[in-house]
Amino acid sequence: MATSPCSSSGVSSSSSSGLAADAGLEIRTRSVEQTLVPLVSQITTLINHKDKPKRSDKTLQAIQRVGQAVNLAVGRFVTVGEAIANENHELKEEMSVACIEARRAGETIAQLTDVASLDHPESDSHITIFTDKTGVVKAARLLLSSVTKVLVLADRIVIKQIITSRNKVLATMEQLEKVSSFQEFVQIFSQFGNEMVEFAHLTGDRQNDLKDEKKKARMAASRAVLEKCTMMLLTASKTCLRHPDCESARINKDGVFHRMRLALEQVIEIVTDSRPNGENEMPPISIYSGITEFKNKVEGLRENLYFLSKENLSTMLEVILEHTEDFTDSAYTSHEHREHILELSKQAKMELEQLVSVWMQAQNQKTKDLMEDLEVAILKTCQCMNELKREVHSAATSLAADLLKYHTDHMVLKALKITGVEGNLEAVAEYTCKLSEQKEQLVEMCRLLRHVSGTEPLEITCIHAEDTFQVTGPQIISAAETLALHPSSKIAKENLEVFCEAWESQLSDMSVLLREINDVFEGRRGEKRVYLSLPRPGKHNANLKALKPVKLDTECHKYGYHLKEQAKIAKLGLELHLLTSDVDSETEKWEDQENEIVQHGQGMSSMAYSMYLFTRGEGLLKTTQDLFHQAEIFATEGTKLAAALQAFSDQVHNDDKPLLLLEAEKLIATCKQLQITAKASVQGKSATFTKVDACILKTRNVMTLLCQLLPLCCKLLRKNKAGNGCLKPAPPWREDRIRTGTKAHAPERRTETFGIKSLEHHVTNMTFLESK
Repeated sequence: MATSPCSSSGVSSSSSSGLAADAGLEIRTRSVEQTLVPLVSQITTLINHKDKPKRSDKTLQAIQRVGQAVNLAVGRFVTVGEAIANENHELKEEMSVACIEARRAGETIAQLTDVASLDHPESDSHITIFTDKTGVVKAARLLLSSVTKVLVLADRIVIKQIITSRNKVLATMEQLEKVSSFQEFVQIFSQFGNEMVEFAHLTGDRQNDLKDEKKKARMAASRAVLEKCTMMLLTASKTCLRHPDCESARINKDGVFHRMRLALEQVIEIVTDSRPNGENEMPPISIYSGITEFKNKVEGLRENLYFLSKENLSTMLEVILEHTEDFTDSAYTSHEHREHILELSKQAKMELEQLVSVWMQAQNQKTKDLMEDLEVAILKTCQCMNELKREVHSAATSLAADLLKYHTDHMVLKALKITGVEGNLEAVAEYTCKLSEQKEQLVEMCRLLRHVSGTEPLEITCIHAEDTFQVTGPQIISAAETLALHPSSKIAKENLEVFCEAWESQLSDMSVLLREINDVFEGRRGEKRVYLSLPRPGKHNANLKALKPVKLDTECHKYGYHLKEQAKIAKLGLELHLLTSDVDSETEKWEDQENEIVQHGQGMSSMAYSMYLFTRGEGLLKTTQDLFHQAEIFATEGTKLAAALQAFSDQVHNDDKPLLLLEAEKLIATCKQLQITAKASVQGKSATFTKVDACILKTRNVMTLLCQLLPLCCKLLRKNKAGNGCLKPAPPWREDRIRTGTKAHAPERRTETFGIKSLEHHVTNMTFLESK
């Protein structure tokens, strides 16, 4: 199976084929990326055909079918592209050039693969794929580049549609701000509601399509603001119309309009990938990400002593320790946490000094003793940073848990509603002070949580939560003041209710966010299913009673025992981590994510990742016994995968079946070895270290097999689906729509007819066919 064709900066296929698309074309959405996958697979298969001295008629016919299939599908694809160009004049010139290039490249591939009818296809008298491999590569590169251009240009139409929708919303908002009568307001707000629904649909589709998780999180935050502000805008505007001379009502309404405009602007920044006034977006810096990067640099010294300077490492640590001041200076950090953070910060400086000293010596004289000393210094430095990360995580999450629990009764909000209805301005002023204090606490909580959130999307969610508390607090106050000034006003009461509900909703969201942050810290990775299967009381006790669990990292780091073993395990863990990334990458390439093979592969990857975290002293596997039990479950999952492979072998061609069954047998044997090792009883630290080493080594071996199996199965599945390589006919309604051109009745949202999805259909029709 070909490598995934798209990257954030362009498109590429396997290096063996020599394919590469225009590096200036950035693929930002999954729909464009996935549309290119079958095309790259098809072309790569064609170029990488086996050059055998003797070619059978079957091989020649297969090659010719592939060439014709590519040309026919490109022809239909280009027809759709040309129709898009005719309906969008600003893109017509660029789109037409890309379509001409694609058509020319498709025809060239068809000519070079027209070999089935030739007696001597390798003869110089007739230029073919056998005599001009370079020509095929050039045509393939041109085809890939031009198809990518067509897709990216089509994607611009979607962006234009979002911008147009935003402009409509802004224009209607301006009208809403200026209305002076209820009747006029109701009419315009009805139009505004419809426009917001359309904008929500467009941006929701875009959010789901974005590749960049950070942008996706920013889009989700902006859309959440718009969703909540729509109701706020309604009640705040009605209150202002009812009480036109009330200053607090005007301030309340202006705040809603301002926040909505900012959110709309951010959506456009995300979809157009631009910043106002050419500003560069500075990524938020957190303690968690800083420590992760610092540890990676320190651990990199094992492989290369010269790849960075000591000043660079020192600066990185200084930045991390500066950020810990957010905790030590906070009035909400407990005395115990503050003392521990200061103590660990001091220790981190000392460990780095020792590391730098040994590192500089090792650069001058690379002796065995010095390298062992360096390994000790690396382990101690990383362990200290792990403990610092645990401490700030504990400080932030314990504060968050306490605050969320304390504020669940919403007593201040209830009091504001009661005193507002009573018209008690003095009591309202007292409770608004209390709400301001509560706001400051929650804002500080969000700032501290951002430092330990663990992923960029969660960091963005923390920033969004902080902004929400910052803005909603004063809005509740202005709404409460309005109600206190007009205690009999039903609309003022309703308005305060809406803002209080937004506050309560954000508090509820914080509970979910706190759970997600803890999940990341414990090693549960975002959307991936996690297989923990840890021992529980009353279960799996047969092998547990005689064994005392050992915590590998703390015992080793504290006393300096088994440093060579620890270094070896750390290296194995790193290899395991790389393999989990490879497996994740392979599973993402499967069209059917519910396939049993994919499900087992994802589960095994998740378990292997937990075992990798154990080698770093992180995650949910706290003791060696946890690790051994996880290895057992991992081996069982591998055996289930082998059974799924054997079942799948009945569906593949006879020529491919022996290879698949052989790989399945290898997997069964390797998993059995791991199971035996994991179940074996051991006594003493030395034996335990040996068993840990063996379990991780054998897990790595299983993951290596998995990396080979997944692309093989995906390739066989596609080959099986392709059958004789016949193309699926294009649905008649699409052809009718193309023939009638712009004269046919077109719905308002034309890109649903002539957009990414219609192009995606035609490229997908380039059925994967492998020559034998």
